[in-house]
Amino acid sequence: MPDYKHVVSMAEQGTRLDALLAVLEDVPSRSEAAKLIERGAVLVNDAPATKKRILLVGDRIDYRILPKQPLDLIAEPISLDIRFEDQHLIVLSKQPGLVCHPSYGHETGTLVNALIAHCGYANLAQLQGEDRPGIVHRLDRDTSGLMLVAKTDEVGAILQEEIRVKAVDRRYVALVHNYIAPDNGLIDAPIARGGADRQRMVVSDADNAKSSVTTFNVLERFEAGRFDDGYTFIECKLFTGRTHQIRVHLDYIGHPCVGDPLYGQKNRPKAQLGLERQFLHSYRLEFIHPVSGEVMLFLDKLPKDLRESYDAIEGESMSQTVVGKEILPLL
Repeated sequence: MPDYKHVVSMAEQGTRLDALLAVLEDVPSRSEAAKLIERGAVLVNDAPATKKRILLVGDRIDYRILPKQPLDLIAEPISLDIRFEDQHLIVLSKQPGLVCHPSYGHETGTLVNALIAHCGYANLAQLQGEDRPGIVHRLDRDTSGLMLVAKTDEVGAILQEEIRVKAVDRRYVALVHNYIAPDNGLIDAPIARGGADRQRMVVSDADNAKSSVTTFNVLERFEAGRFDDGYTFIECKLFTGRTHQIRVHLDYIGHPCVGDPLYGQKNRPKAQLGLERQFLHSYRLEFIHPVSGEVMLFLDKLPKDLRESYDAIEGESMSQTVVGKEILPLL
């Protein structure tokens, strides 16, 4: 017998099965809902259904919560660029192309697999879930730069709270398309999933959109060339941590990251400066150590591919801003 029953209401009509199941009792997320459907633990009107099933008023959903499948996290000797480590936490510079934790299509070869090899599974915080040991916050697969890793749940909880109250100062540099006139700006625009394309996020006024705030300072501007409309080099600061937040916000204001394969100007390949990933780098991380109370500040120079793209347009520089003159020597 199924463990749970639910009858679709008028307000729920038109909702996908996985989306509705994700908000029902004891189903923690949409991904978990999809897993239950795939494993045959969900019936609609006494028959199996796909996760894309559009529900009608009066449809009866029967579902049961299955025991968790055992994790298959393996240790993999993946090189890590560690900038600081003690018994409580790690600060590292993540290389582009490295996924933070296992997910569909990326079951191995992730930062988590590397951390298990480096520390051992038991020596990593598990507040983000058993499949995400050590993870405090994430960077997109092809975004490079500084990240925090927690070794204990206590330290992980403190770091997550510091991020929530904006006590962790995370700053990025990005090279974007086109000329940005003001020297600084604030983007306050809610973000949600992009409908049919589950990989893409969009600025949205939908009920499920989450508040998202990014600020930026212009560092340097570049003249337009034969194949482009110019570029602007900026520093971004996160005040929230949504999926793809900086990339979505910059695309929303008409200045997508150079090289961005998802949000960028794919119809202008020569304007991408040879990049096949977004020009976005987490270059500065400042926080208070949860145990010692020490102020920790880390800086990370541009990796080789981003440096080469920047150098390729250096001759078209119009000027550096006051902030740019302070920051650019650090990169």
